[in-house]
Amino acid sequence: MILVVGATGMLGSEICRLLAEDGRPVRALVRETSNPGRIAALSSLGAELVHGDLKDRPSLDAACRGATAVISTASSTISRQEGDSIETVDHQGQLDLIDAAAAAGVGHFVLVSFPGTDVEFPLQSAKRAAEEHLRHSRMTWTILQPTCFAEVWLSPALGFDTVKGTAQVCGTGENRVSWISFHDVGAFAVAALENPHAKNAVLRLGGPDAVSPLEAVQLAERSTGRRFVVQHIPEAALQAQLATATDPLQQSFAGLMLYCAGGEVIDMTGTLRDFPGQRLTSVREYLEAGA
Repeated sequence: MILVVGATGMLGSEICRLLAEDGRPVRALVRETSNPGRIAALSSLGAELVHGDLKDRPSLDAACRGATAVISTASSTISRQEGDSIETVDHQGQLDLIDAAAAAGVGHFVLVSFPGTDVEFPLQSAKRAAEEHLRHSRMTWTILQPTCFAEVWLSPALGFDTVKGTAQVCGTGENRVSWISFHDVGAFAVAALENPHAKNAVLRLGGPDAVSPLEAVQLAERSTGRRFVVQHIPEAALQAQLATATDPLQQSFAGLMLYCAGGEVIDMTGTLRDFPGQRLTSVREYLEAGA
């Protein structure tokens, strides 16, 4: 039995779908307050639903009981509910989940994180603490560090709107990023359960090509036939937000945008050699599919 924590989120639901398609038994951790449509979708996959919360350790103990592996994609940054915070979910919640999994005799724990950056912010501190705690657990562990999700960063949610022809760009927009699709990250998370190269390993994940935000705008213009209006958010403004914000979530959003502005190029040659058959979606493919 494979427990997926964060199962109602974008990446978690994709992992549940891939596991179900592969005929693997899936247990999905959901909350009483989770989106009913997403819960119904998990149920339709045949997933075993278990109610719990990262802020409730006994519920994690119950959810991990009988599981052979845990995949955690949970974060407070998107689907934030009452009582959720970086401290309660991304930090202490993940530490409690790791302890609950180890106490239940889980054999393998896959944690979805992100690459490190020189910019310090609360979400990064929480992720690094969870990674370190997992490394010192008694379980086999895999830490996935995907770079920026194309479906998030190159979407209307963050100002990249192919319908309106507008794009919000952090910094100069000239630094390249190995944007990755969440579908591909999901495939790596599932493959990590069986691949020996994932055993006690940190896997930095990126897409097949490194494209700057301005180059992504050009690709979108070609796909849509529309001229985009580009708005730049200066790095100085993001640094000021990071320095003055009192909300850890706002500090973390500023830190993540500075990370994106600085660029992140990940060479996937060795990883693809170790994971034969894993396909990566290019920025062009992503944009053309949505055009």
